[in-house]
Amino acid sequence: MRVVSGIQPTGNLHLGNYLGAIRNWVRMQDAMKEGQECYFFLADLHAISMPHDPAELKSGTLEMAAALLACGIDPARSTLFNQAQVPAHVELQWLLNGTARMGWLNRMTQFKDKSGKNREGASAALFTYPVLQAADVLLYQATHVPVGEDQKQHLELARDIATKFNHDYAPKNEIGEEAPVFTLPEPINPPQAARIMSLRDGSKKMSKSDVSEMSRIELVDNADTIMKKIKKAKTDPEPLPSEEAGLAGRPEALNLVTIYAALSDSSIDAVLADFGGEGFGKFKPALGELMIETLSPISQRLRDLLDDPEEIDAILARGAAKARESAAPTLADAYRALGLLRH
Repeated sequence: MRVVSGIQPTGNLHLGNYLGAIRNWVRMQDAMKEGQECYFFLADLHAISMPHDPAELKSGTLEMAAALLACGIDPARSTLFNQAQVPAHVELQWLLNGTARMGWLNRMTQFKDKSGKNREGASAALFTYPVLQAADVLLYQATHVPVGEDQKQHLELARDIATKFNHDYAPKNEIGEEAPVFTLPEPINPPQAARIMSLRDGSKKMSKSDVSEMSRIELVDNADTIMKKIKKAKTDPEPLPSEEAGLAGRPEALNLVTIYAALSDSSIDAVLADFGGEGFGKFKPALGELMIETLSPISQRLRDLLDDPEEIDAILARGAAKARESAAPTLADAYRALGLLRH
């Protein structure tokens, strides 16, 4: 079993990033048995498919790497790297461009969403980045890829590309059977991530782009800041209900209870069984204490890592070296299958 997954290198990471994606990666790593592997990468090459600030991309890549390490990704047990240090990703993308079909890419809904009404003004990289995503996983002979609803279409495309490439170019063995170049990866459906909303507006997702720092819990926040933000989080005057149905029409209350449930690995109904009938004057301090208990070790480790960027660079470099070594045989097989001369 080999799991491969990537994440965009955004900076200013917050509670939503942790509960939405990073924690699932750590749990995936911890569930691996001997001989099973996780490859986790920072998708910095994908980031340039949209307008970006180079300095922010560089700092965001380091911050995301630091956050993954602080949250529990262990470079001794998982391979952690950024794409740009493994040129095989781009090489294989170009080789797969000959197999991918325009019609397949035209059906990709995320291109339509991200390009909006200005499709002619979108970059070619934005149009072809699903082929890079295919290369990301096929390069390592991934057996499994964790996918949410928004990524299922891209994994299906990767499987289509691999299937057509294997059919068109796979070499035959001595008895005439095809020897596939690529493994067809299977999806892993991770546990449904909690949808974490703004502390100032329960109808909006928690976001680093919100002008109010009080809207989000950042992973670098200390205990005092966390408690202050939770106590000032927007709520309503009603007490908490005894079951989830009672939170209908109360987005801020639902958000805080959702956060508590996610941090405590329990259900919303279980949280309400303990706090139903109580006001936020009691619930908010309890939520703040739970959040501090969970995030304080992460925050301290994250701050230490960000103070030592050379350590982050060294970890990414070691991970990239391992990734390059792992990717080399597949890339060589793809060149050979296509009849390309390469020393």
